[in-house]
Amino acid sequence: MKRRQFIGASLSSLAFASAATAQSSGFGNWIGGFRGRARAAGITDRTFQAAFADIRYLPDSIERDRNQAEFVRPLADYMSTAVSDTRVTNGRALVRQYAGVLARIEATFDVEPHIVTAVWGMESNFGQRRGDIPLISTLATLAYDGRRGRFFEQQLIAALRILQNGDVAPRNMTGSWAGAMGHTQFIPTSYEAYAVDFTGDGRRDIWADDPTDALASTAAYFRRFGCR
Repeated sequence: MKRRQFIGASLSSLAFASAATAQSSGFGNWIGGFRGRARAAGITDRTFQAAFADIRYLPDSIERDRNQAEFVRPLADYMSTAVSDTRVTNGRALVRQYAGVLARIEATFDVEPHIVTAVWGMESNFGQRRGDIPLISTLATLAYDGRRGRFFEQQLIAALRILQNGDVAPRNMTGSWAGAMGHTQFIPTSYEAYAVDFTGDGRRDIWADDPTDALASTAAYFRRFGCR
């Protein structure tokens, strides 16, 4: 019996290794093809090389894409963990802490502070869970996977444009497994359309510990869609 178990485990390991090798090879070929499409979209070779210098296939992103909590858990169960007394208390404290910033944001975009802060709390628990996954790797993985390949390739092109614009360095461009970024979890195309440099430092930095640009960008997004 032990011999059979050993043989079975060995075969499973070999099968997994073979699949991983095939996946890696296919991913590399996909990147080669994507490079031409990126160049056609205006991405320079310099930007591409810097962004893809440490690229790797992330199977965990594929697994999580198929098991999103919002879709596989009952709504009441999901909401009970997403909205808690602690999160509400923390949100109220942060409204007071960032009262000046939020007041300036409201004056500029006509969006109330509690709306912006609520989004901040829901999306990243007030910046505590901004995501630490290399964004280019996860977007390339999801684009290569093909289930929503066209959508994620669009996000990948947008992410490369963000890098090319100088808003963030490749090593600092991190986010969730699904490619959402910063304090309020913008996807790259939404970032391109709505992110603002509210601090005036020349960068739309939604990744920094200082949430100012992220909160202002969120207000700009809501203003565009008529939420006040």
